[in-house]
Amino acid sequence: MEFLKFWEQLPNKGFFFILLIAWLALFQFLGNSTFGYIPTHSLMQWMYVAYHPNKDTYTEDSHGLMIPFVVLALFWWKRNELVATKLETWWPALAFVTTGLVLHLLGYMVQQPKISIIGLFSGLYGITGLAWGPGWLKRSFFPFVLLAFCVPLGTLGQPVTFPLRLMVSQIVESISHLISIDVIREGNVLKDPTGRYQYEVAAACSGLRSLIATIALAMIYGVLSFKTWWKRALLTASAIPLAIAGNVLRMLTIVIAAEMGGQTSGNYVHEGGPFGIISLMPYIPAFIGLLALGHWLREQPITAEPSLAPQTA
Repeated sequence: MEFLKFWEQLPNKGFFFILLIAWLALFQFLGNSTFGYIPTHSLMQWMYVAYHPNKDTYTEDSHGLMIPFVVLALFWWKRNELVATKLETWWPALAFVTTGLVLHLLGYMVQQPKISIIGLFSGLYGITGLAWGPGWLKRSFFPFVLLAFCVPLGTLGQPVTFPLRLMVSQIVESISHLISIDVIREGNVLKDPTGRYQYEVAAACSGLRSLIATIALAMIYGVLSFKTWWKRALLTASAIPLAIAGNVLRMLTIVIAAEMGGQTSGNYVHEGGPFGIISLMPYIPAFIGLLALGHWLREQPITAEPSLAPQTA
């Protein structure tokens, strides 16, 4: 019933869907010009393979599969605000569609699908503005910003992953020494002096995935909970140390398990334990930290000062 009520208030639905189908068809049949790695003309298929190469493998970009559903959920949360605006056809929004088309043509010619992905979402943003006006564009800006997390980083993430790997290794080594665990670090490799266990903080263990997820979560939490820009920015910035802390906690747990039970115990924790529950450990400091910071930043309700004037009968 709530959806039908929202749906009835939207004008230009046919106009929107015609533009949407035409736009998606362009990226389905002429979206990808790189056939060496992923042999498909569809940009959407290219994105899916980049996120999820096979049924047993997840990459640092796997979160891209979830982002569109998060964006749709935010649109649903803002539905009353969106339909409260003046909904009308607004032709200046063609500028966003044109920008998206230019970006796609550029990405297609230079064989860079990541540029085409930006063009895809820019055009979608413009199509909603064409159908429903500038007020809709203004109030839907943040959900569309989150679609930037759908752009796979791939090798572009290496300048970030290597410093993260080294930092995590150094912090885990220092904490291990503080709790009397004799760990030797060689670069990003942590090992026992007697050779009982050895672990490498590899690219997959750098924490980039949890970092991206924590930044996205912090942005959503900040926008939903606060109106002040600096509070939103502070929450987003806090995602970086919180994500690092979570990955340090995971690697330290692996080292402690290996110290107690050898390589086998460490591998058990490394693989995520029963049902992969332990693999969620990097997100614990993020959730707790963001909630604690949000509680500290919360806006206190204004209460009236008690009157000191004498009461009259």
